[in-house]
Amino acid sequence: MPSIRLNKYLASIGIASRRKIDAFTAEKRILINNRLAVLGDKVNPETDKIQVDKKIILPQPQTLVYYAVNKPIYVLSTTTDDHGRRIITDYVPDTYRVFPVGRLDFESTGLILLTNDGNLALKLTHPRYHLPKVYLISILGKTPQYKINQMNQANAKAELVESKNNQTIIKITLHEGKKRQIRLLCAKLHLHLLSLQRLSIGPIQLADLPSGQYRDLTKEEINNLLKK
Repeated sequence: MPSIRLNKYLASIGIASRRKIDAFTAEKRILINNRLAVLGDKVNPETDKIQVDKKIILPQPQTLVYYAVNKPIYVLSTTTDDHGRRIITDYVPDTYRVFPVGRLDFESTGLILLTNDGNLALKLTHPRYHLPKVYLISILGKTPQYKINQMNQANAKAELVESKNNQTIIKITLHEGKKRQIRLLCAKLHLHLLSLQRLSIGPIQLADLPSGQYRDLTKEEINNLLKK
């Protein structure tokens, strides 16, 4: 494995966010090969000995697992929480230490991937790697077509699914998702967002997976992700 930035690697395996890893580094809580880490350090996870708070961070595990989870509302897409809220790893077996690939808002539901494959996680979250992500949103009231057209002009592909019972259902595809992009777009267009559900990530579909449940990715799905 080539050398990568310390903060990026530790974030990819679910230790903490890049910002927190930088804070840990500044607080002298991280060692690389028994020396204090400094901001900007790079590591080779296969050969370097990395310690966080004196705990050794083991290299990539031999048994790799890949889960698709239907995240319920009000669940954090993190592996820890200081306030006792529900986290996404509560919904998968604890046999292996896994972490989410990317994020899904606290208020949002739907498909999220969890794995212990750091290499795949780094690849899927790389800025140059854009997997299309499809969402289904519900808007209060009838949404004018011109506002749907404005969504299409904001690096999103939006199409009307149905409009009835004082609600508008819209399917949105993002190729380069940014943090809370759909929520911010709806706010900008003065649309009252009722719900947001992710239906797919690239070739991986939510399909009929019940809320709060998980499934293992198939070998074909994993291979499709690795080929991208």
